[in-house]
Amino acid sequence: MINIRLLKAINKYKWDYLFLLPKFILFLIFIALPVLWAFVIAFQEYGIFETIWTGLDNFINTFTGDLFYIALWNTLRYTIIVVPSQVIIALILASLINPLNRKAQVFFRGAFYLPTVTSVVVIAMTWRWMYNSKGLINYLLSLFNLGPVNWLGSSDWALISIMLMSIITPPGVGIILYLANMGSIPESLFEAARIDGAGKFKTWLKITLPLVKPTTFYLTILGTIGSFQVFTQVLLLTDGGPGYATTTLVHLIYNSAFRDFDFGFAAAQAIILFMVILMFSLVQKKFLSSDIEY
Repeated sequence: MINIRLLKAINKYKWDYLFLLPKFILFLIFIALPVLWAFVIAFQEYGIFETIWTGLDNFINTFTGDLFYIALWNTLRYTIIVVPSQVIIALILASLINPLNRKAQVFFRGAFYLPTVTSVVVIAMTWRWMYNSKGLINYLLSLFNLGPVNWLGSSDWALISIMLMSIITPPGVGIILYLANMGSIPESLFEAARIDGAGKFKTWLKITLPLVKPTTFYLTILGTIGSFQVFTQVLLLTDGGPGYATTTLVHLIYNSAFRDFDFGFAAAQAIILFMVILMFSLVQKKFLSSDIEY
């Protein structure tokens, strides 16, 4: 019975499946198969000419090494600071843009979304110039008889500098999603609040904020996944230094695979990273998910 239904569905939507087939094949070749292969080589000392089965050695070596915990701590600090900051900034900006007329909303949406489509490499190189000893930031500090600060060369400031770059870059996706969510909230709720004498801030606090909770949850999950995979900024600005002050988990995996050519070790680290992200996502789902959506 199931087979007959399956055949009928395939026959009915055969052209749809045909157009999806090239994308599906690319997904299998470049995403699904490499991910599955990573789970295999994580238990091996993988080499180009020789492969040795090592069991759990790669995982044990990861957990017994100090560098993994340094990278994990740096990644956690980056995530704890950057993700809430980006979500809060997106929420505040969207709340300020939402009451504006349509033309003003279109302008600000485009202005804040533009950095999202700009290459991270370009943004990182711009910030690298700004952090230079004679760059824009130190020049501004000199106007107040401060600095210069060795932003990228000091272990005290390097990670903070990377965080600052991520926080100041406008969260375009978050703003767009919040505006879409706010635009779908029934106007009758705001009218009832005005009749009851609620001010703008109280209306925002009691109506808007609870009803955009699903978007907040989505952006927090998305931001956490992205922040745990922060790499390009680290590679271009500090390359994990000075020392290991800005070494993150993905940067550690990159070095293990493409600097040390220890692909099995890198695969084990990648699987551990996947489990860490999954754990954080489940915790966030428990505390932030909502059954109410608009």
